[in-house]
Amino acid sequence: MSGETPTVSHLFDVMTTDQGDMTDTTGENGVTSSSSRGSGALYFEAFVVVIGIIGTAANGLVLYAMVASKQHKKQKLIFNQNAIDLYSCVFLVIIYGLKFFDIRLSGSLGYWLCMLVFSEVLLTSAMFASWLNLMFISIERYLKVVHSVWSKKKLRKWMTYAAIACAWIGSFIHEMAVVFSSSAVIDGVCYVHALISMEAMLGGTIYYFLFTYVFVLLVFTFCYGKILMVIRRQARVMAGHNPGASAGHNDGELPGHVTVYRTATIPVDQTALRPNQIRFRTTW
Repeated sequence: MSGETPTVSHLFDVMTTDQGDMTDTTGENGVTSSSSRGSGALYFEAFVVVIGIIGTAANGLVLYAMVASKQHKKQKLIFNQNAIDLYSCVFLVIIYGLKFFDIRLSGSLGYWLCMLVFSEVLLTSAMFASWLNLMFISIERYLKVVHSVWSKKKLRKWMTYAAIACAWIGSFIHEMAVVFSSSAVIDGVCYVHALISMEAMLGGTIYYFLFTYVFVLLVFTFCYGKILMVIRRQARVMAGHNPGASAGHNDGELPGHVTVYRTATIPVDQTALRPNQIRFRTTW
């Protein structure tokens, strides 16, 4: 029992601080309330909702274009990446849209709203799935270009589908296990990660930073660095064998090179520029 004292004390401090800032007007079912929140927070949430709407429209158009051009059958991981981004944008709108109403949570409905919606686990799970899928895209490109002979013999469609399933299922299990074991609804307030000690929170922060940024960028750098090395080596060999026709041949190969560069920009855009999901918050 002595090991639980810091956690209980930490949760009590959070509850005391939060309750001092709230003015509740609860109805019969204890579902709604109002609390004093700064206009800055409201503007930020409105901005996030707008970004989510724009992202939903953009990713929806990309998915439609891929389906219309039959590219979703050829570029399964790229299609899955856009599907994950569409899912993220939809739940970004839902989650931050609900925050406008300051819902007071009670009963089983309040518990599930806390665990699934206000904890943002449905959003962070998609972000984690995105990072996994980006690594799979990089590895797939690496195998097809650097080890083309081996990939033609060994790579199968079921491996791609397994990677897609792993990205979705693994991310939801990973994120929900943390949220469900460390969050609680107390007095109508959703406390996210409040049952985790400060040491565990620090360890989790370091883990997320190392995996979702450092490790993913290392995989991306290694895979696409090798790809570019192979392309340059092949270009030099072809130019050495046929100098007179090298310019014309390179012009003919340009679309393939552009494809490699275009697919390479996907991981760097969505990994290096994506906001970190490390948000060990105590309350919503």
